Amino acid sequence: MLIDNIINTDQHPIEDDAFRASSKQQLDEQGALVLTDFLSEKAIAKIVKEGIKKKSQAFYSSSDHNVYLREQDPDYPTEHARNLAVTSSKGCITDDQIANDSPLRVLYNSAVFRAFLAFVLGEDKLYNYADPLSSINLHYADQGQELGWHFDESSFAITLLLQSPEAGGHFEYIKNMRDADRGEMNYSGVSQVLLGERESHTLAAKAGTLVMFRGRNAIHRVTPVQGGTTRMLVVLAYNSKPGIKLSESARMTFYGRL
Repeated sequence: MLIDNIINTDQHPIEDDAFRASSKQQLDEQGALVLTDFLSEKAIAKIVKEGIKKKSQAFYSSSDHNVYLREQDPDYPTEHARNLAVTSSKGCITDDQIANDSPLRVLYNSAVFRAFLAFVLGEDKLYNYADPLSSINLHYADQGQELGWHFDESSFAITLLLQSPEAGGHFEYIKNMRDADRGEMNYSGVSQVLLGERESHTLAAKAGTLVMFRGRNAIHRVTPVQGGTTRMLVVLAYNSKPGIKLSESARMTFYGRL
């Protein structure tokens, strides 16, 4: 499947310098880049069909975790922001379960798409995850399922919404909530978020929308899904350095295996 059959390149000319520059500006200024109708209807239909077929193979979990996706730290109380538990519940198809001819695989591996992402993110080059699970993840969220507040381990995230639920399932985020590279965890700010005392941004998206955001330092969540339609979303995960694996703790939390 050709990349031009996957991306609406007339609307989103990802090789055009001006389009790249405006996309980078939006990400830098707003903390998120939202491109509606990024995927073609044909690509969406094929991916959703594949997703429905493989839904029974997904790992379903309902787990409690802290926002840092780390083991509990005994130096802090249980109710401290470092350790306070939130809930995430969803199904997930991992990279090793995505077909080689899937539009998701073609898109993820596309040199043109990867060059666009690297430019917008200000990275020299993007690399796959070194572990066999984390590069492409297809997520399912049914009635009542959600992703609790958390930070990503990678410095950025790229998502594509494939199927919207009837209600709920909203992506919310607050940019620059910590500086992970400097070890500044911003426990006081995170506490305010968990107590509902900080206003967040909500992204309204429809099927085919690409969202790029800096999830390593932006705290984010997905609110509980409502209704009988499954929310389907794919996460395309890259790194700015080669050889990086998702931590074993995070892999066990989200995939149930290593």
